[in-house]
Amino acid sequence: MPAESSRVRSTNETRDRILDVALTVLGDNPDAGMGDIASAAGVVRRTVYGHFPSRLDLIRTLTQRAVTEMTAVLTEVNASDAEADAAWVEFVARIWPVAHRYRVLLALRRGEYGEAIHGLLGPVDELLADLVKRGQDSDVFAQHLPARLLSQVAYGVVFAIADNDLSHGTHGARAATITSLLMLGVPERRAITLVGDRP
Repeated sequence: MPAESSRVRSTNETRDRILDVALTVLGDNPDAGMGDIASAAGVVRRTVYGHFPSRLDLIRTLTQRAVTEMTAVLTEVNASDAEADAAWVEFVARIWPVAHRYRVLLALRRGEYGEAIHGLLGPVDELLADLVKRGQDSDVFAQHLPARLLSQVAYGVVFAIADNDLSHGTHGARAATITSLLMLGVPERRAITLVGDRP
């Protein structure tokens, strides 16, 4: 029994390592192939295909991983009694490391895997729209766009700045938070006050 448990643990560790490496490799080059990922992970292609029969399976698994992390954060943030704009600030602060890790999904969502990624991100989109709708209902967020679309615009800004920050190091979570609040219609002075001295 211990040998079986050790084998399962080793298999799971290899799978997790492949996923972690895939995020880095795809983050550098969204068109990278399974061979590139295998090489970077220090395994043969057969090992990668043993865990993920196709590149789409790998992308789906990465997306599901991101969805699990993001929905956990959003569920907690949405449950707070804070004003919607303050809740958004908390959301960006907590999601920033996730945005860095999964920023490649934004690029992949616009490509051939768009439909699959879009479908899996449904729960995140719903929770974001709920938060923005709450802000619109209390006149904290702008109402010129439907909540679902406005939330995607603001959310996209966070990921775009995360992607730029990684390569240039000139912007960070503070810039992403303030810019996304401005996109949501929060006045600049209020946005800066809400962010305070967060990095």
